[in-house]
Amino acid sequence: MRDARSGREYLPLGKRPPLLCLRVEGEFLAPRLAKWRSTEGKLLLDWGEGFKGEIRIDVKETHLRFELTALEGAERVDLVLWGPFPTTISEIIGETVGVVRDSRYAIGIQALNLKTLGGYPTYEDDHEPSYNIFRASSYVDVSEKVKILYRGQTAKPAPFGSVLQAYCRNRNETRIVPVWGHPRFVVPPLKDGGVLGTKIALFGCPSGAALETLGRIEISEGLPHPVLDGKWGKISHGATESYLILPFGERNLEEALEITKKAGLRYLYQGGPFRTWGHFELDPRLFPHGREGLRKCVERAAAQGIRLGVHTLSNFITTNDSYVRPVPDPRLAKIGSTKLARPAGAGDRVLYIEDPGFFHPPGTNALHAVRLEKELVRYGRISAERPWRLLDCRRGAFGTRPSSHAEGTEVARLLDHDYKVFLTDADLSLEVAGRIADLFNETGLRQISFDGLEGNWSTGLGQYGRQRFVKMWWDRLRPGLRGRVVTDASNPGHFFWHIFTRMNWGEPWYAGFRESQTRYRLMNQDYFHRNFIPPMLGWFRMSASTSLEDIEWLLARAAGFEAGFALVTSFRALSTNGKSGEILQAVRNWEKGRREGLFPRDLKPALRDISREFHLEVPEKGAWRLYPVQASLGNLHPRKDGPWESVHEFVNPYEAGPVDVTLRIHQVKGALLARSITLQVGEGKRVALPTGLEGNRILRLGREGWAVLYDRSWKVIRSFRAGPLLLEKGKNRIRLSCTFEGEGKGGLKAEFRVTGPPVEIPAGKG
Repeated sequence: MRDARSGREYLPLGKRPPLLCLRVEGEFLAPRLAKWRSTEGKLLLDWGEGFKGEIRIDVKETHLRFELTALEGAERVDLVLWGPFPTTISEIIGETVGVVRDSRYAIGIQALNLKTLGGYPTYEDDHEPSYNIFRASSYVDVSEKVKILYRGQTAKPAPFGSVLQAYCRNRNETRIVPVWGHPRFVVPPLKDGGVLGTKIALFGCPSGAALETLGRIEISEGLPHPVLDGKWGKISHGATESYLILPFGERNLEEALEITKKAGLRYLYQGGPFRTWGHFELDPRLFPHGREGLRKCVERAAAQGIRLGVHTLSNFITTNDSYVRPVPDPRLAKIGSTKLARPAGAGDRVLYIEDPGFFHPPGTNALHAVRLEKELVRYGRISAERPWRLLDCRRGAFGTRPSSHAEGTEVARLLDHDYKVFLTDADLSLEVAGRIADLFNETGLRQISFDGLEGNWSTGLGQYGRQRFVKMWWDRLRPGLRGRVVTDASNPGHFFWHIFTRMNWGEPWYAGFRESQTRYRLMNQDYFHRNFIPPMLGWFRMSASTSLEDIEWLLARAAGFEAGFALVTSFRALSTNGKSGEILQAVRNWEKGRREGLFPRDLKPALRDISREFHLEVPEKGAWRLYPVQASLGNLHPRKDGPWESVHEFVNPYEAGPVDVTLRIHQVKGALLARSITLQVGEGKRVALPTGLEGNRILRLGREGWAVLYDRSWKVIRSFRAGPLLLEKGKNRIRLSCTFEGEGKGGLKAEFRVTGPPVEIPAGKG
């Protein structure tokens, strides 16, 4: 493990790693003897106990390629393990991509075919572990240790630095392994050649050349190498483009396109276009002309410079899909099977079974479904004693037909998911992936997210099942479309790294605009950096009440991390929110600046800081102005009887000037009304706001001294002159007073903002 330029050795002192280990009956065998045949480029290995093999070694310009081409006794081998290869490098460990690097040098491993899995066989079902280890993150509070999710272990930290590793399993025989909470899951044989043909690349290069080297390896080895807008996807600016998620259809496409253009975005995404998953029938309410209608939508959008995409749930199968009704496909994933112990009539609500083993413990069991020939049955529970019975059965479930079944009929317990869907076996997974590719081939769609990709654990193949799914989709795409589709997923994966464009984790459903999975989003930026993944911030939801300040808080983070995002909204939210026009214009301006690299590099740390706020002004001509904003949020003036005054300290880091104040009712229970609201700084002029404030209203006092009353969706109700509230530079004591009416509990919440001197940014390209 030596850098040929500097002579520095990266193999830890005293470590002598094996090139390839065999696992036989659960025990690892390291090679005992080796012989190099230079004329043939082969290394002959002897592991003892009758195991001998050949590894072909090819010296490439960028890497060494190792392939197991022969192995005596291969049928007795559980799996083979490449390495683990130890290094002294610990600074940056790319657990998914399989590259470790310090400031000078990088060393990496790459699996060169699907069946060679990055990582270590920690679990017999081959799912990739996500380690919760404690480590300081670059972008969250470093005063405490925070959990970083390590997704996979193709590269892994070690006491001496790190290890690189990959393996390949022999899948020629039926196996029973734990899968997805089920302790006994039957994995059928898969004829993929077993361990023969497993193949890896090892490379070392200057740290700054690691990403380029990975791209060259892709080309050299015929791996997927997506090119987006003329550049490799991992370095294309298009890889981090933000996009709008809006429920468009044939009838309202033009409106959706206009909104997308107002936001200055090139991608418009449909989050729920399907009536069924599996065959991916389009919702006729959105696309009455089916795929032909969607294809015309794609063409209409492309004519205006916009690319359309759709969201999928990978191999999830809805119960209304034709894989389920009227005749269930025998390839719906099953956990295992037993047999009927007695004949069953079409109307029987109790089914006698031979063995309840695959029903205990229940594991994932949202649908409680079994398949008997062409019928699906939902059972309520299992008897606690012999004779074993499925009780409270509903016959002919999910649109199948109830029928009689003879004793000895297979009773297959189907695997399901909490989304109340079925899943696929290994063969059906490939068919479903092909159906998604066909949808793209027929319509020309340009963006997809393989959400729920972990559903392919239903194949019993773990990460191999996920990789086979996306590789089938990739191979099935027509050549003119392959590589032009922006792709992400819910799971990254080592081999999948070569196919996906980026990952866009972070969901908006769990808290406020700024709070939903914020720490998770920030920790992901570290992960993306470690693994050469174009940065993204996740999904953010714009509702009718979303403020311009919240949007600019997001846009500042996007500029700081040089990361894209998804803005999830609806036609109703856009038409209702009184700030929609300003919000879309802000997205347009900030994203233009980010894409064109206008924001100075020395400002990026401040733009990444979630406690900082900024406001961007873009005049028609001349330099842009980026204003820093000092904000104090969540100051509560709690309810008390009668008029009273609360004091809120606020430090103004800028020169003396006016402050923006936003007031909202904070209702815990019941309804509150605030009257006779006044604001005062120290002993200065008292500013009275001559209006009451209800729970569904917002009151804002601007820097110019105008007070505006809005409804909860930022629609102006009325405005009036109140006078500015002036702050001194440094510490200020803001006095807030009002009288409450009503039976509710809570108080009056105040937000204070002051704006500092702007940074001028040269205007971008036209």
